Amino acid sequence: MGYTTGSCAAAAAKAAAQMLFLGAPIERVSLMTPKGILLDLAVEDIRFDGNTQVSCAIRKDSGDDPDVTNGVLVYAEVSIRKEPNAGENVSNAACDGTVGCGAEPLANEKIRIDGGIGIGRVTKKGLEQPVGNAAINRVPRQMIREAVEEICEEQEFDGGLDVIISIPAGVELAKKTFNPNLGIEGGISVLGTSGIVEPMSEAALKESIRVELKMLVENFGKNLIFSPGNYGTHYVKDRWPAFAEGEIPLLKFSNYVGDVLQFALESELESILFVAHIGKFVKVAAGIMNTHSKEADARVEIMASAALRAGASAEVARRILDCTTTDAAIDVLLAEDVALCRISDASAALHASGQLVAEDVLRSDPNCLTAQTMQILLEKVLYHLNRKVGDDIEVGLVLFSNAHGTLAESENAGALLEKITR
Repeated sequence: MGYTTGSCAAAAAKAAAQMLFLGAPIERVSLMTPKGILLDLAVEDIRFDGNTQVSCAIRKDSGDDPDVTNGVLVYAEVSIRKEPNAGENVSNAACDGTVGCGAEPLANEKIRIDGGIGIGRVTKKGLEQPVGNAAINRVPRQMIREAVEEICEEQEFDGGLDVIISIPAGVELAKKTFNPNLGIEGGISVLGTSGIVEPMSEAALKESIRVELKMLVENFGKNLIFSPGNYGTHYVKDRWPAFAEGEIPLLKFSNYVGDVLQFALESELESILFVAHIGKFVKVAAGIMNTHSKEADARVEIMASAALRAGASAEVARRILDCTTTDAAIDVLLAEDVALCRISDASAALHASGQLVAEDVLRSDPNCLTAQTMQILLEKVLYHLNRKVGDDIEVGLVLFSNAHGTLAESENAGALLEKITR
């Protein structure tokens, strides 16, 4: 295990406050986490600015969790607040003491907390902190406040203190996190509910997806596009130019089909248009709700089964089973359509030149083996998606391949797209 950025921020703030009153550096600081584990941490990069301001840092240790913040320095700057003159208006929109966000009086706030360099700012609704606040979550804020108040009580200090949390490395690290998707700009978030990092990266990823969905609902409404990953984003931008610029109401959910459907139900979505690469979603045709290869594969087996249902011979099914990718399996189907003259002369000519892609065939020859196989897969995927959401959410689907373009789409795809765009 390790400790969170929230623990680092609270420990740094406590150490800085302690040194502010002592007037001398300290080497270590202790912090009790919400989980009940006591931390004893080294204090680094101590800086005094006269006798009214001190800053220092705690180095993050993520333990065995693959966290991008591992090893970064989390800084806290604590300064004695100069009290405003009589009649001066000090205000803030948030009731938690964040500096400079609006109109709620702060006169009685002894400890004010804000973010400095490398701490993101919330720019979209739907997140834990309101728009304009530093991305320091509720539990870390409470930890920081309680740690500093502990020192104030020890020193019998009744004045006000300002606490600025900074993570200089956070400006670059934010590019490797979900923050840009969530509408948190300029840095990373200060997180943690227990103060301790446990190596549960999959659970953390699912939680990030759930939070991103909440943000999308707040900013775009309850009709969204879902896609497993970046291929879907590129497809949406290429096929529908209206999405090529600016933000897209699209949620990337990785491999967690079942989980994201549950999140969608919790968020009371009205409709979802799934835009998915055949290599991922062919698995969903068999009811596989986690598409990671470690959970299940069976891509070509499912393709072969669908081809048999569409009228393919046992030999075609065998050739599909010998494939290693879904694109190769589609090539087998196209070759069979050419051999049996099930496609137009124009499509056959493209095949002879090595330029045939399934999208062209499906558009001109909708009754061929390739088209029928894709339609069967589409219907099976929709069946399993609808089993999860019932009548609560309308579901549409577009299946595509990077090599072969659009393979199949549900009848309601156009209407759902219009609803999403609107």
